[in-house]
Amino acid sequence: MSESSPRRRRSKSRAAIEVGGVAVPAGSRQTIDIPAALLYTHAPVSLPVHVVHGRRPGPTVLVNAAIHGDEINGVEIIRRLLQLPVMRQLRGTLLAVPIVNVFGFTDRSRYLPDRRDLNRAFPGTERGSLAARLAYLFRTRIVEHASHVIDLHTAAVHRDNLPQIRANLDEPDCEAMAQAFGTPVIVNTPLIEGSLRHMCSESGKPVITYEAGEALRFNEQSIKAGVRGVVRVMRQLEMAPRTSKRQREGRRKSYVANNNAWVRGEQDGLFRAIVPLGAHVTEGQTLGFIADPFGESEMTVVAPTAGIVIGRNNLPLVHEGEALFNLARFDAARRVARHVEAFSRELEEDQSWEDEPPIV
Repeated sequence: MSESSPRRRRSKSRAAIEVGGVAVPAGSRQTIDIPAALLYTHAPVSLPVHVVHGRRPGPTVLVNAAIHGDEINGVEIIRRLLQLPVMRQLRGTLLAVPIVNVFGFTDRSRYLPDRRDLNRAFPGTERGSLAARLAYLFRTRIVEHASHVIDLHTAAVHRDNLPQIRANLDEPDCEAMAQAFGTPVIVNTPLIEGSLRHMCSESGKPVITYEAGEALRFNEQSIKAGVRGVVRVMRQLEMAPRTSKRQREGRRKSYVANNNAWVRGEQDGLFRAIVPLGAHVTEGQTLGFIADPFGESEMTVVAPTAGIVIGRNNLPLVHEGEALFNLARFDAARRVARHVEAFSRELEEDQSWEDEPPIV
């Protein structure tokens, strides 16, 4: 009996996962470099993925960042995520890809060298543009292994986003992931053809997008909220030990926006914003001013409707028609604003990463 027990244990052990032609045994983790291209300098370019393959079965979650190469908060979120002790207790598999658009990342650019947007190139093709080929490589070598996807983004350059989740809430599994992530605001957004979210939804993979911060800038609160949110989704999927019932009951719910829209500048000039991200604004409230350099022509930017500021332009130099404030509408906007304030305080006071000095 004692001689057969080890054999029984071995027969029940979880199989290795093969990613990019590399087998990662259960109970281990490994960084794999998937060849992506050979530059005209003869330097190789690879698509890096870190695989954490738990001993026990469970979902396979993909967490990826920098599909837009200048959106770097997600890179730091994944770095911190991989250092957490919870990785040692993982059920299932985590696929962590901190830099999808490796070309844009090295150039500090949102786009690929051919100026194409990788997040409009999915599912990609093996014989197409650079964007199509990279999308195809990412899909076939990594995404197809995943059962769930968390796509990390920031706002574009010179814009800032309040931490928020964007998802198709008509899909119950996506809604469950969005609520578990725990940002104050969820925006129910349509699927855009060619995006990673659209491709995953078409193939039946629940997917959510986390938006927070500004391109080419680290934001400590956005990073903290991202790490905490990914771990919460992993707990909801039973990949990691659940928190206590008391902690779950004390968690504030997320609020779903009815809709959102940008307030745009009505003239060229120097833009002075006077309301911050997360602010509750009322219809007709002054949001800022646009003036010429002499102050001879000045217009007031007003809120066309009540709502919460979930996105803002940080660049003082604006053209007519430029997006200035992204307002989300809610049935209980004041309550959402209080929730946003409490959420920010919690992040400031959170000591979960005492060994990780905060970015300032």
